Amino acid sequence: MRSCPPTLLAQMAPLLEIRNLATVFPTEAGLARAVDDVNLKIEKGSVLGIVGESGCGKSITALSILRLVPPPGKIVRGEIIFDGTNLLTLKEQQMQSIRGNRIALIPQDPMTSLNPVYTIGDQIMEAIELHQKVSRKVARQRAIEVLNKVRIPEAASRIDEYPHQFSGGMRQRVMIAMALACEPQLLIADEPTTALDVTVQAQILELLRQIQKEQGMSIVLITHDLGVVAEMCDMVAVMYAGSVVESAPVHKLFNDPMHPYTIGLLNSIPRPGSARLTPIDGQPPNLVRLPQGCRFADRCPLVEERSRQAVPPLEEKKPGHFVRCVVVESQMGAAAVSNSPVK
Repeated sequence: MRSCPPTLLAQMAPLLEIRNLATVFPTEAGLARAVDDVNLKIEKGSVLGIVGESGCGKSITALSILRLVPPPGKIVRGEIIFDGTNLLTLKEQQMQSIRGNRIALIPQDPMTSLNPVYTIGDQIMEAIELHQKVSRKVARQRAIEVLNKVRIPEAASRIDEYPHQFSGGMRQRVMIAMALACEPQLLIADEPTTALDVTVQAQILELLRQIQKEQGMSIVLITHDLGVVAEMCDMVAVMYAGSVVESAPVHKLFNDPMHPYTIGLLNSIPRPGSARLTPIDGQPPNLVRLPQGCRFADRCPLVEERSRQAVPPLEEKKPGHFVRCVVVESQMGAAAVSNSPVK
């Protein structure tokens, strides 16, 4: 596992800090609270993993950072402080100078994100010309350099090819090249290995790890794969039903998980030599009709009546270890330690 010393991370000023973020979507049934009271922090040069099951708010959190929430969704509360500036106070023109330049996104599906009628070179050069105000000749040379960096063979000739001429793994490398073209301070990678086979997944993760180390940029890695988090991240935040329920340094969370949902996720990881999985019973709550108290209460094996009375606050139960649970105890994590990807 790649990791910075905790003492060093503690001394760094945060590059990005999200405070009390809320993003909603109006529906016929009511207001869906896709992201509700989310607080996150990422230090300069570190990797933050955001995990949770589908629909928990991971991707909407990422789109909220970039102010790209699809309509009719909208951010209704909170602050997104990037390098000392609250992004929610900027005009759209100011945000355009940040997107793809200082903050870049690797979306989930490279095939739908790449325009099929333009060459990959044209699509990479567009960002370079827009943000760095250079000639097309200089932009082309930089595009070739970044394609070489992500290990696209024969980049100088393949720059004039179209997306359909690349394999899935190579298209993902092109998306990484587009994201890195302007050397961003923050890279948001939303499920960067989805739909790739295991060998290609490992290559893409190794590529991201190497580039992050070389450039010293920060990464927000969104994934449902806890093994990827164990391999890549310094910090990890677990989301459930639009909220962060636990956050900690990666080694602390995997070896001493404290929230019942986190423990359930760890226990659902397939074990070598065993075909049996331990599922989390039940379903996540409806985001339009969220319960009054803890959102995990109906699925929680440790639920108490007080859990249903009010939403628990996200509290620091141990140094650097935050948990949203009123019944949490440190020994709760013992059942998950044996199955942890981090040893």
